[in-house]
Amino acid sequence: MRCDDGGYYVVKFQNNPQHVRILVNEFLGTRLAARLGLPTPHVAVTEVPEDLVRATAELVIELGMSRIPCKAGFQFGSRYPGDPAELVVHDFLPDQQLRTAENVRDFAGMLVFDKWVCNTNGRQAIFFLEPDRSQYRALMIDQGFCFNAGEWNFPDAPLRGLYLRQSVYESVTSMESFEPWLERLEKQITRDVLDEVAEAIPPEWYHFDQDALFRLLDELFRRRKRVPDLILETKNTERQPFPNWK
Repeated sequence: MRCDDGGYYVVKFQNNPQHVRILVNEFLGTRLAARLGLPTPHVAVTEVPEDLVRATAELVIELGMSRIPCKAGFQFGSRYPGDPAELVVHDFLPDQQLRTAENVRDFAGMLVFDKWVCNTNGRQAIFFLEPDRSQYRALMIDQGFCFNAGEWNFPDAPLRGLYLRQSVYESVTSMESFEPWLERLEKQITRDVLDEVAEAIPPEWYHFDQDALFRLLDELFRRRKRVPDLILETKNTERQPFPNWK
């Protein structure tokens, strides 16, 4: 959808079939990943008026044979990295191009993030080639399954949060490879920062249950120091996702 700032946004609606809390997860997770210096899209609260929904046949959610109109009001928007008519994005790159993506090392940083927030999905990313650049750039998208989607709990498992392609972790040689992001997580993500980011979330996205949101933030703050142990658990699995760990 094109919004009044001139940008194009991928919009998720409150009545999406996963859970209304998915919008909280997307907004909170993406903003926190950006605080760690990770490459994420600009995200915003996007207001979709009722008359636009009524006038736009495509604004429906298809479930089986049913078509449910998208809910009007405040929705989650993730900004597309350019004009869709001019910029092509990919969700897959051949290994040679993937290895040479200009920010491929950020996948290690995203694993720090995904372990922290207990992303129960695999890491999702898109790739695009900026004008006058020869290397693709990765953008980390889809934080909807952070905090175990609509459950808002943290069922940690060693292989959760990994990107499917092991080649993105070839630069990982030890725990030091994760240090820039581990240090930021410990020193820059304070309880005040969590509250500041959460203040911008529309309360209807969490059914006005502020206590549940505060419990989520409390647990996020406590979990920061657990992340190195969670990464080691991943390293020690049979999958061996870090082929050059010494």
